[in-house]
Amino acid sequence: MPTATMLDQATAMIEKAWGQPIEVLEVLAVRRPCEDPLLRAAVHTRTALAITDNAVAVHQDRLHALTRRGYVPAFYELDGITESAVKLRVAHSESHTYLQAIRRVVEAREAAAPAYRAPADRLAQAAVARSGHAPNAPGQIPDPPAPPAVVAPPTPAAGLRR
Repeated sequence: MPTATMLDQATAMIEKAWGQPIEVLEVLAVRRPCEDPLLRAAVHTRTALAITDNAVAVHQDRLHALTRRGYVPAFYELDGITESAVKLRVAHSESHTYLQAIRRVVEAREAAAPAYRAPADRLAQAAVARSGHAPNAPGQIPDPPAPPAVVAPPTPAAGLRR
């Protein structure tokens, strides 16, 4: 049984976090990017991961072809082997970085989950806090109104000001 690629891991992580298949999530991320910016970031990063995952597969295949059992590479092919190995490591590192980025986006979504669940409640609380009119608890007597400020005409100051 082949091991799961980093793209498979990222897909599973995104599907688990949002609870829908990746095909549906990709459509949502493109059609409604403002509704869930974290989904858009995760899907966008997954797209970049798909590209580097493909590069990993290509470089692995090339390296396997150049180093297959019973094959003795020619002298001029040694540079190709080294170049393929280096490109494979770079592509693998990029894939790992994209996978970590998706993991961080999913963690950010989980940390912000209460904010996503009740935006109307959050907006109402913010409006009440800004207005300074917090509702009184049932059975609580409202605070008496503050006395009006006394405004008096300015009095002349004694002496000259410099």
